[in-house]
Amino acid sequence: MFMKDLLNLPVFSGAVVAGGREGLDREVNTVNMMDAPDIVSYLKPNELLVTTAFHLKDNPSSLSELLEEMHKQGCAGLGIKTKRFLHHIPEEAVELADRYEMPLVDIPFETSLGDIVHQSLSCILDMRTTELHQAMKTHQQFTNFILNGQGLDKILQSLSGLIGDQVTLLNHQLRPFYSTGDLGDPFYSLFAGMGAHLPKAGLTAFSLRDSEIQKTFTLFPIYTHKKQPSYLAVHRFIPPTDRSAVLTVEQAANVIAFELMKENALKQKTQRLRNEFFTNFMNGAFSSSEEILNRAKEFGLSNENRYFCAAGRIDQSEKSFSLAEHQWESELIYDTIDEDIQGTGENMQLFASEDKFVILMEARGNWKNSEESFVSFLKAVQSSVGTLLQKTISFGISTYAEQLLRLPEAYKESVNALYYGAMLGSTGFIESYQPKEVSEILRMIPYEQMKQFYHNTFQALVDEPKKDYDLLMQTLSVYLESHCQLSETAKRLFIHRNTVIYRLEKCEELLGRSLKDPEQTLCLRLAFRIKALLQNS
Repeated sequence: MFMKDLLNLPVFSGAVVAGGREGLDREVNTVNMMDAPDIVSYLKPNELLVTTAFHLKDNPSSLSELLEEMHKQGCAGLGIKTKRFLHHIPEEAVELADRYEMPLVDIPFETSLGDIVHQSLSCILDMRTTELHQAMKTHQQFTNFILNGQGLDKILQSLSGLIGDQVTLLNHQLRPFYSTGDLGDPFYSLFAGMGAHLPKAGLTAFSLRDSEIQKTFTLFPIYTHKKQPSYLAVHRFIPPTDRSAVLTVEQAANVIAFELMKENALKQKTQRLRNEFFTNFMNGAFSSSEEILNRAKEFGLSNENRYFCAAGRIDQSEKSFSLAEHQWESELIYDTIDEDIQGTGENMQLFASEDKFVILMEARGNWKNSEESFVSFLKAVQSSVGTLLQKTISFGISTYAEQLLRLPEAYKESVNALYYGAMLGSTGFIESYQPKEVSEILRMIPYEQMKQFYHNTFQALVDEPKKDYDLLMQTLSVYLESHCQLSETAKRLFIHRNTVIYRLEKCEELLGRSLKDPEQTLCLRLAFRIKALLQNS
């Protein structure tokens, strides 16, 4: 309790504050009686010391020395029964008490110091008992919310009602993810980068200014299995001496810690299933396209959607890291990327494969705009990882994957781009894959448009009997691959040169295309390449 409240007890009736009146807000945790001159060795913080001054009567200046030592130890105050041995308090002692703002109390002669110690301690213990009962009641209330499946929202709402202020749950990066107010409050953006400067234990309070508005926050750490704590932010200043409010928030923080650990366990299970599915998918472990598509539906993926793939990896490799430290860092980076994804509103998927973090983004509308949006997001991820770990992360980006089933090829492209960028000695880069084959460029064309181009090119031949269709298509294909050489075509097909000429003239007639026109032969070559892609889809 505070000194000013303690002096209101009946046992202090007639006591006068001789000095240090500005320190009446000091907290008193215990009361002790001075009965020996070596009391200095036994002083405690927030302790009120009462004495008859028997050991000081012959040397009044030693009272100043006692006050000096009490100030160093953070004591609450000093009470002296002046009419017993020390008839008046020296002026220098009063001045010293005023300077240190340490209450110096003149206790009446008739008051028993034993009664002061007994009644003061009883009052302090009664207050502590009441606080503990209230803390247990509050803890049980918050625990019931969790047991009844009401979750973090209900805890925060109840806590806000108990302390009369808005509260917000922050993650280890001081990003809000639950609040009784607006999660879009601009003040939250000012928290970025403050985590490294917060004390490792206990509450901390600070004020922030945004334009002409100033807000004060008190942060309480929430310790879970993670190396860095989350925080419970109260939107006002709570002094450590406000025991009721502090205990209430601490009980909420304890219960929230268990709920966060439970949610993390469920998240870890989902993450393992996600990593397993995507790793098997990218490595071609599934036996059929149907199996892939059925499993993909569990993660909200569709074969009709189009995707970009990015593979990222931390540039600096700490060989001195233990396995536990590597795992902690990987989880921290994964969580950071996942939180950035949640903040975009885009349809993205994240999974981990060995030392790589792989991100899939569904492309919407123009593929070029989608790619630019994806690159902007990856730059934001690089900034978040740099702020959190003071390390750089690099990414390789694939070309456009027209279908979900094309993602394994896109994954390989992103890994190759990441490897190529690392080979150049770069760090913190975003390297796009450079297509090296015509088929890779063709895959960037929307599937339906490729299919339409193929059918438009060969539609006239499709109407022919199947036997003739196969012969004409085979002859035309070999002719184009033989650089339009009649003799080479005949040799490869084991037929007469005149037969080749006849079939090619038939193709020209049906297709309405001249095989001597380079532009027309280019279209036919592309159509044959597209045919191969469609057959492998």
